Amino acid sequence: MTTAGPTELELRRRNFKAQQSTVQTRKQQAVCVRRAHKKYGSKSQPNIILDGLNMTVPKGCIYGLLGASGCGKTTLLNCIVGRKRLNSGEIWVLGGQPGSKGSGVPGPRIGYMPQEIALYGEFSIRETLKYFGWVSDLSTEQVEARLEFLVNLLMLPDPDRQVKCLSGGQQRRVSLAAALVHDPELLILDEPTVGVDPLLRQNIWGHLVEITKHGRKTVIITTHYIDEARQAHLIGLMRGGYFLAEESPEQLIVQFGAESLEDVFLKLSVIQNMGKRRRSSILQSVTDAIPIPAGSVNEGAILDDEVGEISGEFGDNTSMSGRSARRVSIAPDASVETIPPELPPEEETEVKWTDYLKIVKWSHMRALVWKNFLWMWRNIPVMTFIIGLPVGQMILFCLSIGHDPNDVTLSVVNNEINYPMERCEYKAGCNASYLSCNYLDYISNNYSLIMNYYATEAEARQTVEKGKSWAMLVVPNNFSDSLRSRIDNGKDTPSWDLAGSVIDVFSDKSNENIATFITRDLLFGLEGYAKSFLKQCDIDPKVFGIPIKFETPIYGYGSPDFTDFAAPGIILTIIFFMAVALTSGAMLMERNEGILERTLVNGITGTEVLFSQVITQFVVMFGQTTMVLVFAFPIFQLTQNGNWFNLFSLTILSGVCGMCFGFVVSCVCENERSATYMALGSFLPIVMLCGIIWPIEAMSPYLTWASTCLPLTQATESLRCIIARGWGIQVPAVYYGFLSITLWICIFLTISILVLKFRKG
Repeated sequence: MTTAGPTELELRRRNFKAQQSTVQTRKQQAVCVRRAHKKYGSKSQPNIILDGLNMTVPKGCIYGLLGASGCGKTTLLNCIVGRKRLNSGEIWVLGGQPGSKGSGVPGPRIGYMPQEIALYGEFSIRETLKYFGWVSDLSTEQVEARLEFLVNLLMLPDPDRQVKCLSGGQQRRVSLAAALVHDPELLILDEPTVGVDPLLRQNIWGHLVEITKHGRKTVIITTHYIDEARQAHLIGLMRGGYFLAEESPEQLIVQFGAESLEDVFLKLSVIQNMGKRRRSSILQSVTDAIPIPAGSVNEGAILDDEVGEISGEFGDNTSMSGRSARRVSIAPDASVETIPPELPPEEETEVKWTDYLKIVKWSHMRALVWKNFLWMWRNIPVMTFIIGLPVGQMILFCLSIGHDPNDVTLSVVNNEINYPMERCEYKAGCNASYLSCNYLDYISNNYSLIMNYYATEAEARQTVEKGKSWAMLVVPNNFSDSLRSRIDNGKDTPSWDLAGSVIDVFSDKSNENIATFITRDLLFGLEGYAKSFLKQCDIDPKVFGIPIKFETPIYGYGSPDFTDFAAPGIILTIIFFMAVALTSGAMLMERNEGILERTLVNGITGTEVLFSQVITQFVVMFGQTTMVLVFAFPIFQLTQNGNWFNLFSLTILSGVCGMCFGFVVSCVCENERSATYMALGSFLPIVMLCGIIWPIEAMSPYLTWASTCLPLTQATESLRCIIARGWGIQVPAVYYGFLSITLWICIFLTISILVLKFRKG
């Protein structure tokens, strides 16, 4: 089944040109009907389509596409403007197939007004028309001239008023003005008069009649107000995805002896169901009550079961392929099937080889970038939050991650003293009595451990079991004597002195980090106290200690600092996922409100949309990155030994990569909910597998190879080498990160462009 769109080529090839000497609507209707009949042959009855759609719109006519909601009008219009593809068949628009190089469809040769408002509420009327005018290659002066005309025609308010401050009817008029601003050859209006008062509706129809005089412009208009379509030159009645008739309004009314087009539509719906085998009682009563012209029903035309009854016109499916390529009539002379002639060859448009090398059009980029920045300027609170959020996250990270715990409580049972009658007191100098008291006091003064003393082990254990303490320390009653015995006797120390010189520690290891800090402080505290004691006794402190000496680290600090370890990955993750949220949110907002679809119909390509978002979001990301790095390094003094340019460049690249991933999310997902799920679903795997919070060397061998391929793994290691080791771009570990994240940027961009190109609608 073939579907032909508006084309002047097929009419030109048949040597048919409208000769109109008057502007009267009926004469124009007659001209348009003659043009349509020249395509399919003159008939005395309207053509009724059973299988598929076969539609011809002559140049210089107003074609009214009528039918109930859900019958397929909008779907058909989306196919005409090149935003949906047919399962089978062909569409010819203005001498070429939509989407072909040089056809101008989608593009400035058509003006499209969708059912949705599809406008930016923050923009004024003037700014809205300026944007759509620039997209259609108009100059600012031309836009201003058209603005004055359209304000008067459509009775628009002050052009400097924002769209969101207008009423619903005024917003629809602005939407219509956006379709008219560039004076297109073909005007496609999807229910433009909904919510418009009768006087303005008449003005709109008067303008449409005026611009179609002498075959200058062509208009396809859909409407719920069937009777207002009597001003159209040719109408097509649709029901349930099928054409019922294609004829002039006056001819249809005369043919069926009806008083209005609504009566005609009702009669045609009954005729469509006359051959149906199964009919409801309601349909039967309606059929019996409506007089149908004699001979109008072709008894041989049996409708298939899936062709809906009267209620079926509200269905969602619209078939454009049909089961045959025939145009069947159930009019009195419907015994002969008319096979429509083949479509004409495509009009050859001169396309230079350089046109295939042009990725973007600079006039389009100017309009898109201006529009994006204007939206940001009109949403300063939102943009302030977007820029400030990563800064707040960085501050929270620096204040909360990697620091030593404070006020860790330990329960102590010191059997060297008679507690509570006797208290531990620090004995200065080379005093070897009550060494346990000196050791515990040393730890309390030099580490953030709080010692709480108890008389019995049962009491101390109970505090740990109830979560009031993190560990229990038990000091033997002869600890000092046994420790002196070990020093004096060496390898000949009795076993009871070996056992008596050990402090038992019972830890709560439900929190491994706290338990690790306690272990570290007790061991380091013992070493520090012993060296201090030996020094007071004029003994070389080197006598005590393990036979391993940790010198000044080649890179990093002497004491482990998890904040420095995690900072590179956290910085990249913050910038990456903020870019994902920002770009996917912006793209989904435009798509769900119909703005993106309308922009693409105006000739903007998916590549131009993506690149314009890259430019504008890059500016936002530049500010985010600058603020995050300033707070991380100059303010919170995290380690930074490398080149600032390399640090900044890699962080920016991670944001660009997140931006491109956001494009993929917005192109693949249908709505904000699924986009949120996809973004959140990717967050934890990236954080866990990219070496951000734990080294990839410690992961399962099955995950190591997979984590190496993720976007932020190599980049995190590269940034860690830059800021901790001070390495330059010439080191493989550094430039691998740059290469990896650049490769992922190309992959995400390619996926986004392909999805936008091949996923119509």
